[in-house]
Amino acid sequence: MSVLLIACSAVLAGARSFAAIGQWARNAPQDALGRLGARTTTVFSARIAPSTATIRRVLNAVCPGGLADLLGTDSAKADTLAVDGKSARGSRTPTSPAAHLPAAMTGTGQTVTQLRVPDKTNEITCFKALLEPYDLAGVTVTADALHTQREHARFLVEDKKAHYLLLIKASQPGLFRQLRSLPWTQATARRYDRETGHGRKETRTTRALTVTDLGLDFPHTVQAAKILRHRTDLRSGKVTRQTVYALTDLTARQASPQRLGQLARS
Repeated sequence: MSVLLIACSAVLAGARSFAAIGQWARNAPQDALGRLGARTTTVFSARIAPSTATIRRVLNAVCPGGLADLLGTDSAKADTLAVDGKSARGSRTPTSPAAHLPAAMTGTGQTVTQLRVPDKTNEITCFKALLEPYDLAGVTVTADALHTQREHARFLVEDKKAHYLLLIKASQPGLFRQLRSLPWTQATARRYDRETGHGRKETRTTRALTVTDLGLDFPHTVQAAKILRHRTDLRSGKVTRQTVYALTDLTARQASPQRLGQLARS
């Protein structure tokens, strides 16, 4: 555990390689090494920093999912859970691709769990394995278009007693066409949001429709949402427009357009 704590401290201080972590450890003062649990030797109880080779060996042996399970928060206390995957920076080697780590995070940004996607497979196959051990009853799970899979929706609602909000983009042409053809002009439930930040101004319009009688081919879907985003770059003045759709098993009483927009952003 001390090696992990030392490595985390070094990364927080700016280290971006095993060599840099080892250098930080060698230069760390005795009181810092003591707080981080470094071992002692000699009669003077001097703290000994782990070598770069030891740091490399320990970090390569650590299971990211197991580490997250030890340090992660309790999913049962969460209102929402967002599933997203990222490739770990600096993990690519000449013989293996970069480590890809799907994670489940609460709406407040706390990690519940993560795992590494095995080589020669993809993030979709790890969705159930990521969430299976956890109590998700009543939790709304959100995910991007990659995870808008019928099996995932059935797993969440039928097996985990959870709710879902899944995004749909043009990369899923069949479902995207079905959603685009819905009677959005008749949608009376709407929400407008405006915000400025990160060098841009953004306006979002969220429309919601109850679709239980509209023949939409997706398990347990009750509502569909259409989210139109207008973004203006404050420096260049360039305006971009994007339309995304979302599906959820939440009823209109459970989730207003405002709530659906918040869930989509998570």
